[in-house]
Amino acid sequence: MPEFANRLAGEKSPYLLQHAHNPVDWYPWGDEAFSTARTLDRPVFLSIGYSTCHWCHVMERESFEDGDVASLLNEHFVCVKVDREERPDIDGVYMDAAVLMTGRGGWPLTILMTPEGTPFYAATYLPKEGRLGMPGLIELLPRVAELWRERRRELLATADRVKEALETAAGETSSETDAETLRLRTIESAERELAARFDGRHAGFGRAPKFPSPHNLIFLLRRWRRTGDEALLRMVEATLDAMRNGGIYDQIGFGFHRYSTDESWLVPHFEKMLYDQALLALAYTEAAAATRTPRYEETAREVIEYVLRDMTSPSGAFYSAEDADSEGAEGRFYVWSTEELRAALDPEDAELATALFGATEEGNARRELADAADGTGPNAPGPNVLHMPEPLNETAEKLGLAERELRHRLASIKEKLRKVRERRVRPGRDEKILTDWNSLMISALSSAAWSFDERRYAHAAERAADFILGTMRDDEGRLLHSHCGGESAVRANADDYAFLVAALLDLYQATFEAGRLSQAVRLNDEFIEGFQDNRHGAFFFTARYAEPLLIRKKNVHDGAIPSANSIALQNLRRLHAITGDPRLEDMAWRLASALLPEASPAPSAYTMLLSSVDALASPSQEVVVVSGSDEDGSLAMLRFLRKSYAPGRTVLLLSGDEGGALASVAPWTSEMTAIDGRATAYICSGRTCDLPVTSVEGLLERV
Repeated sequence: MPEFANRLAGEKSPYLLQHAHNPVDWYPWGDEAFSTARTLDRPVFLSIGYSTCHWCHVMERESFEDGDVASLLNEHFVCVKVDREERPDIDGVYMDAAVLMTGRGGWPLTILMTPEGTPFYAATYLPKEGRLGMPGLIELLPRVAELWRERRRELLATADRVKEALETAAGETSSETDAETLRLRTIESAERELAARFDGRHAGFGRAPKFPSPHNLIFLLRRWRRTGDEALLRMVEATLDAMRNGGIYDQIGFGFHRYSTDESWLVPHFEKMLYDQALLALAYTEAAAATRTPRYEETAREVIEYVLRDMTSPSGAFYSAEDADSEGAEGRFYVWSTEELRAALDPEDAELATALFGATEEGNARRELADAADGTGPNAPGPNVLHMPEPLNETAEKLGLAERELRHRLASIKEKLRKVRERRVRPGRDEKILTDWNSLMISALSSAAWSFDERRYAHAAERAADFILGTMRDDEGRLLHSHCGGESAVRANADDYAFLVAALLDLYQATFEAGRLSQAVRLNDEFIEGFQDNRHGAFFFTARYAEPLLIRKKNVHDGAIPSANSIALQNLRRLHAITGDPRLEDMAWRLASALLPEASPAPSAYTMLLSSVDALASPSQEVVVVSGSDEDGSLAMLRFLRKSYAPGRTVLLLSGDEGGALASVAPWTSEMTAIDGRATAYICSGRTCDLPVTSVEGLLERV
């Protein structure tokens, strides 16, 4: 007998396909679902999640695979499933509604709404049966069906109020003000807020759960560079060290888990997201450039190694995520009992690993990860999240070993454990390719390629960029958001455009191929034309030609990833520095003026925006290196520039055939030549250009 399949069986999204054999009569988002709801006069049950979401899996097992729940849903509702990664536009609208109605959001997101798409009830995870004050679907669904039949007017009144509130909120980003008046006050307030929330014992900001929030660290690092305030740097270094040494970091296979469930960074939520790898690699790369601390470069390289090894498609683009669960338990792939350590290593290494990684016989996370334990019963070995409870130099001193020797043994132990771990059942991987998240990874690879002089990273970034630009387009040449199952789909959103423009600018810095600048300029023009709010300022999340939703919203605050508006502001500043087009600088200041009033009440939620505004208000620096016939001289200049930490600096290279291509984008470079055939650097800062220099020593005096 063939297995039952619902309408999701024809979709490409891994998340939707996970639900294709539920007994629930799921529809994908689209006209068919809503016209059916109108025809049958039923409300819509909207469920939004993603393929590596632990609680999405739990809700599926408890409810969507349950015949009783499915019968209620199929009888009284039209049920729609949405992959929030594939359709962030839909998710954004209904997440706003959930926060407005309940004060909180998250996934799985559950929305009950009219056939016109207006919500009247919102929740996140709901169990099958009610418990601890949480409503269960078995009780909730019949009650809502009864209200729809008997007291619909009340539900519609609620829906109208929600829609009105969403429309009001969507129109609030608008009053332009003097950006310079607000800039310093808002930035200093953000510094104070972060300092007040800083955990002086465990590092990071706030209490459990703790998220990495790498753009907070980048903001503080750049402010330290600008102000010299050592307290800002101490917060950054303490947090980077605590995360790298904690259980939130995969000590064996590398890469960062989603967040820490506790204050001390020990027990993570184990899913791994591409955007976290990208943003954290950027933060560690920038910290390595700023402080010349080897452990930060090592961490950035390890994160990139994980992505290139485990998250890269044959096409060179990057997959979205790895699940937290395997064998029905969260973290089972990652945790170790002491018995497992002893079985994987010789006795001497096992003893050392147990000490280095803070493992205990009872398990250092037994209560939190009981399901992941190896065995059952009170005397069964407990699960250990591997972490580094003390600095390696301190451990070496305690053990009477040279730190260099201990590092060598640790690397050997990690590799042995990784090979053993590869024989376990691996968590599921979401092989969807997303333009915005790939763009973040391209930026991370490009930045690391530039800072560490690593051509391999630049090559990986080029492959991913070429895949997006060559494959993820519609028939009109516009960007698409998602590629899955061999097909590209869903119109690109503001994140896709803004992040890809930034990625191409970063890729130019890594390769000095002027064609990347031309691509960035064209994409930025498309972005402005399709997304800008000419009346109120800032950029909408969806394009003017996209599918109309309940509201057309703008994202301004920097959440798990920076907002498109924050990155767009940065792009406008950088493109103005490269092209010299004054319209771009004017547009950047208008955007800053429109966004700063929104940031000022809670500035620490807008740290990437504030970094962009701060860079806009700071004197820019442009360095053009002309190689002429002196290639060795130009390489020496570039090596010097790589070693200095200057986030606002733009470096351009005029070399051979690239000179004409660069001049077509940056006409102001067309008259720059190599003096007497020697490598020559032209330095401009604060709208003033110095005399050119022909040596690294001359460059040292000017930058």
